[in-house]
Amino acid sequence: MAQFYSAKRRVTTRQIITVTVNDLDSFGQGVARHNGKALFIPDLLPQESAEVTIVEDKKQYARGRVTRRLTSSPQRETPRCPYFGVCGGCQQQHASVELQQRSKSAALSHLMKHEVSGVIADRPWGYRRRARLSLRYQPKTQRLQMGFRKTASNDIVDVDRCPILTPRLEALLPRLRECLSDLQGVRHLGHAELVLAGGGPLMILRHTAPLSARDREKLERFSQSEELSLFLAPFSEILETVSGEAPWYESNGLRLGFSPRDFIQVNDGVNQLMVARALEWLDVQPDDRVLDLFCGMGNFTLPLARLAAEVVGVEGVPALVEKGRENARRNALHNVTFFHENLAEDVTAQPWAKQGFSKVLLDPARAGAAGAMAQIGKLRPGRVVYVSCNPATLARDSEALTGAGYQLSRLVMLDMFPHTGHLESMALFERRS
Repeated sequence: MAQFYSAKRRVTTRQIITVTVNDLDSFGQGVARHNGKALFIPDLLPQESAEVTIVEDKKQYARGRVTRRLTSSPQRETPRCPYFGVCGGCQQQHASVELQQRSKSAALSHLMKHEVSGVIADRPWGYRRRARLSLRYQPKTQRLQMGFRKTASNDIVDVDRCPILTPRLEALLPRLRECLSDLQGVRHLGHAELVLAGGGPLMILRHTAPLSARDREKLERFSQSEELSLFLAPFSEILETVSGEAPWYESNGLRLGFSPRDFIQVNDGVNQLMVARALEWLDVQPDDRVLDLFCGMGNFTLPLARLAAEVVGVEGVPALVEKGRENARRNALHNVTFFHENLAEDVTAQPWAKQGFSKVLLDPARAGAAGAMAQIGKLRPGRVVYVSCNPATLARDSEALTGAGYQLSRLVMLDMFPHTGHLESMALFERRS
């Protein structure tokens, strides 16, 4: 085979150095300095020294791999999960919860150029009420793989336990594997999604070929014995109810129904605390008219309606708008209305917006709310609470609010996903007088 010279090809000898980590980034990587730039090293904590192999050397930063750890931090902990380091779900089980929260808060404060006044957190283990398990039958071993993706890979890590799942869902894993492995259509399974709702667990099973009568009967027996609601997904957009009731969950004393695939916050404990803190920050009064943008099915909207004169919820997904209306009726809240709008467009001319709003809450997706910032400025509410799952877009959008006459007055880190690299937060903006 002929080989040709490439100017881009670089042959390097991987260098081994000794470093001491000074910081932990929000993704759980140790940060040291080498040759005047940041060196990121997974599995090292602040105050730890190690021999490190340089595996990537860029102009602005480098990456290393631990060859031998020389010292151990008092903040180092033994991971509870036997799959930690292989499974891509968690990145920080080796660090104490205190260190995780401190490093994420520091990263948030640095990005926002504002002090983080606290952390909203609940239990650090057994918190996750939703999980999607990949399924793949291996013909050579005649065995079903069931688990999560490996780090930076499509390969599956077989799991029989997961300590960040709620205990009720974790306990299902071995029995679920046994049931699915015995199906005649085991080769045609795609994934299983588990959700712990208010009335108990539910499962959505994705399959790519019709199930036999025997398999359907076996799955129905399993759902009855485990007291879970079962939904089949023969096509990605269609759900078939096999057993159980429509799912629901509680948000600050209200019951919210949702469809099995609808987004709900996976950490119920933090969600309850977050909603309560948002209501406190907004200081909702009986004569307030409040706007909830990206409202979903009413996680914030309905608790707001119990305090305000009127609440308007705006959402871009029609099915969620209808679900919000159903939830308002179910909870006998008559001072709340839901609208379907494209929030990238100007909605301030809509009839429901012309009366103005004294308070605004928004909870956008990772892309943030760039299109809504100018609209909030036009509405000129006294207070704005921004719930964020991406600190980069929060920082970008906060600049727009600052330019519109608002100041960032409070900022907290939401520990929604302990042991992972996810960094969520909530900010209060107040209009300058």
